[in-house]
Amino acid sequence: MAMLEELTSTLQTVADRVGPAVVGIGHRRGAGSGFVVADGRVATNAHNVRGDVVQVRLHDGSRREGTVAAADPDSDLAVVHVDTGGIAAVEWHADGRPGLGTGVFALSLARSGAATRVTFGTVAAVDRGFRGPRNRPISGAFEHTAPLARGASGGPVVDAAGALLGINTHRLGEGFYLAVPADQTLRDRIDALAAGEAPSQRRLGVVLAPPHVARRLRAAVGLPERNGVLVQQVFDDTPAAAAGVRRGDLVVAIDGADVDSVDVLYTALSRQGDAMTLRILRGTDEIDVTVTFS
Repeated sequence: MAMLEELTSTLQTVADRVGPAVVGIGHRRGAGSGFVVADGRVATNAHNVRGDVVQVRLHDGSRREGTVAAADPDSDLAVVHVDTGGIAAVEWHADGRPGLGTGVFALSLARSGAATRVTFGTVAAVDRGFRGPRNRPISGAFEHTAPLARGASGGPVVDAAGALLGINTHRLGEGFYLAVPADQTLRDRIDALAAGEAPSQRRLGVVLAPPHVARRLRAAVGLPERNGVLVQQVFDDTPAAAAGVRRGDLVVAIDGADVDSVDVLYTALSRQGDAMTLRILRGTDEIDVTVTFS
């Protein structure tokens, strides 16, 4: 009974301390959540915003029009500038990377007319990965068991003192979430987005089929089996098109690293540099193609 009373008291404390800083994003039911990170500044997920203007609903039910400072779909983060009415920002945790078994509290304000939702759970796994809105891998997330309804993406995960541990980003099944940890990297990303600095990722300009599909398609036309990703489409006026990459090419290596998944390509694209070398199997001929990025 004492433990239950303590948990109830902590839930109320978290609700009182953090709840006012939690906001709803968008006007549709279950559009998403967010939270105040500074005066006039709200953090949320990139998949919660569309265009340059977004509706923000505060904890008291009032609605404000916000402007998207910048969004980064590859890390699924966005920052919105909006009149927050002097609401105290959520404080950052000193560490921001909760360990396995850590007790956490998750908050959201997803539905129009509903009150802020606060739930308790524990960290069930760390160093989890998932894919962002553009299918790029996002690594280093932690999984927690605090149940949340749809529309909780973008809301905060905090400790018992209300300090930020992460941002709910990816829903798992019926109510559990993966959260991006609130470490210094996340803090730097949010500061950059708030300043209007959206990161520019290198892009090839192709549509790719994963290795298991590539093997099946090559076998269907009598070509020998080989591990790699198959180019299914090349878009005009892109680095891939300029380099001469063609539909049907099998990319078997990138900068000397064998390609056994599409993630190898994403990892290579995330590195800095003006060019990358693709080893391509074109039919039965193996060639090297240099892709240059402007």
